[in-house]
Amino acid sequence: MTISEVQDKIIDDFSLFDDWMDKYNLLIEMGKDVPPIDPRYKVKDYLIEGCQSKVWLRPEFDGKSITFTADSDAIITKGIVSLLIKVMSGRTPREIISTELYFIDRIGLRQNLSPTRSNGLLSMVRQMKLYAMAYDAKQKQN
Repeated sequence: MTISEVQDKIIDDFSLFDDWMDKYNLLIEMGKDVPPIDPRYKVKDYLIEGCQSKVWLRPEFDGKSITFTADSDAIITKGIVSLLIKVMSGRTPREIISTELYFIDRIGLRQNLSPTRSNGLLSMVRQMKLYAMAYDAKQKQN
């Protein structure tokens, strides 16, 4: 699936619910589906700055695409990072860098998060894109 197709699927999944409590429950369920991050990566190097909750994000680059694993100590935040992983994991650095994450606004996520969670969401996106930029630059050097 393309990045746009994945985002459209997320929009479809969330459009089944009108009430934001139901959408939060969906986020929580999605968070439960995130493969656990190896405990040895739950260290400061992988901790995302700017999140109220603790969020660890680990990239793995195979020379072609980046696979992300993550965890959080907060269930809603873990659901949020699961959405980002669905969209951006398994993509090339260039794809991640150039992606416009339109699903965030279309499902109303940003508007229905507290200001601190919204800042955390932006920090997660920024960190994923920074990893992609670093791997992209490394590829160009080789």
